[in-house]
Amino acid sequence: MVFKENWKDICSAKKNAQVAAIPSEWILDLPPESQNLDRVLDIPAQSAVLSDRELEMTNTTDVGLLLQKLRSAEWSSVDVTKAFYKRAIIAQQLTNCLTEIFVERALERAQQLDDILRTTGQPVGPLHGLPISLKDQFTMQGLETVMAKASSPAAGYVSWVGKYADSNCVIVEILYECGAVPFVRTNVPQTLMWGETYNHVFGRTTNPYNRKLTPGGSSGGEGALLAMKGSPLGVGTDIGGSLRIPSAFCGLYTLRPSYERLPYGGAVNALEGQESISSVLGPMANSMSGVKIFIKAIIDAKPWTRDPLVLRKPWSEGEYALEEHGGGRGMCFAIMWDNGVVRPHPPLWRAMEMTKKALEAAGHKVIDWEPHRHLEIYKNAETIFVADGGYDYRAQCAFSGEPLIETMVPPTDAHPSHLSEPFVKTLVGKEAHLSAYDLWQLHKEKRELRQSHHDHWQRTVSRTGTGRPVDAIISPAVAYTAVPHGLNTDSFYTTLCNALDYACSVFPVTFVDSALDRPQPPHKFHNHEDEAIFKLYSTDLFAGCPVGLQLIGRSQEEEAVIAMTEIVDNALKGTLG
Repeated sequence: MVFKENWKDICSAKKNAQVAAIPSEWILDLPPESQNLDRVLDIPAQSAVLSDRELEMTNTTDVGLLLQKLRSAEWSSVDVTKAFYKRAIIAQQLTNCLTEIFVERALERAQQLDDILRTTGQPVGPLHGLPISLKDQFTMQGLETVMAKASSPAAGYVSWVGKYADSNCVIVEILYECGAVPFVRTNVPQTLMWGETYNHVFGRTTNPYNRKLTPGGSSGGEGALLAMKGSPLGVGTDIGGSLRIPSAFCGLYTLRPSYERLPYGGAVNALEGQESISSVLGPMANSMSGVKIFIKAIIDAKPWTRDPLVLRKPWSEGEYALEEHGGGRGMCFAIMWDNGVVRPHPPLWRAMEMTKKALEAAGHKVIDWEPHRHLEIYKNAETIFVADGGYDYRAQCAFSGEPLIETMVPPTDAHPSHLSEPFVKTLVGKEAHLSAYDLWQLHKEKRELRQSHHDHWQRTVSRTGTGRPVDAIISPAVAYTAVPHGLNTDSFYTTLCNALDYACSVFPVTFVDSALDRPQPPHKFHNHEDEAIFKLYSTDLFAGCPVGLQLIGRSQEEEAVIAMTEIVDNALKGTLG
């Protein structure tokens, strides 16, 4: 493919087309003092764009309640979709979180659902009338696949501007059959392999809690949109933390399912063909009800009949009832206070202490988790990711001539840091790729590490007092809360689970409190990055940021992870309330 236009002109034209898709009456008229605000979460309620009724709709974070109102026709899908669309457009103007905007198409779909409910008295599926946002990996028939091409491993690249999908990916097919209303797609980083969100086409997405900070990535557009309550439920992906990092940074709930539990067919990705550590899709929401409803709806649709890679594993009420975890009573959780690679910042420690106290008050036992071969797992996973020597990234950039993004640090007003871009070096990799045989050895090593970690988990039966190994591990999702742009270099708390294929969730716990989360004295540093991240911490910098944690379960036990996360979430709310 040869591009006759300059890649910068292509980006500019696409961005202008995006702006033109926004109804003029939804454009914010902000006073000068509001335009430079760091925290923008309150602006939707202060704007004249949303009516009181639309604010009530979009402030309804319980997806189960929202669906109930839609099924009963108390709220129409047209009204709910329009309300969330308005709020999504507000979020876009404040955080730059969207890619594709298709208002008429979404409202036409919502009207069809309202008409069916009115004439038949029956809703269309378990997600009837619900607006759902999608990370810009999920192809929709007739829409540009700007961030990637269905037959090529491209993501966040200029070269696929103007490419239109001729079919829906499997997850979009199922969402339509379940009665959902896909209504926006959201921003991603170039290559998809960053824990932040920036590309040459749409630019940088910011965190609405503090726009000087990143919302994470690669599902960062979803994170910012949901934090602004511009969507009731979003769909992202995760290969090294891309669901969990934005959820932790933006105060959300999510589930990273195991390999091949949910259908990825027809969606697009970077590093296609790399199948040792598979990318998975999952929901992001402001409530655990949204996470459970999404997972159950997709599994009940029997996705294995459409995608041959999906496991034939129906939703299990027995697993959700925690039949293998003591029925959810008197469980034993382990807390990973420090993974031995990067020590968490003070707010994460406080969140773990809060969670331990809440679980013990609810009648559960909490022990310390002993890290097992973490550096070996980390090295193995990161070497697999760069086995091609960066060829995939460079090849895709070559189509348009755009440069490969090698840093997320802004060119101006960058936050000073002791970090030295270790993630960039890992992302780009060496020029020389590994041989097939060398890659096979990595795969062999990964299997041995998984077995070793599995056996280590099994041996905790001697410490739990339940007659079972530890039911789940509680850990940070990231060693810190949202950080300034360009400084999210740690992802091993999440990548650990991708390498071992553990089903896991993220749930919000608290917010950074300057009075409670004071800097701590230096510890014995694990490595240079640990030291640099320690020096990054400042209560003034992170004040008010969400603090989330990760719950780690075993492979293919999504139902149990959902149920255990609900137990932890309810225990925390009981302690606070």
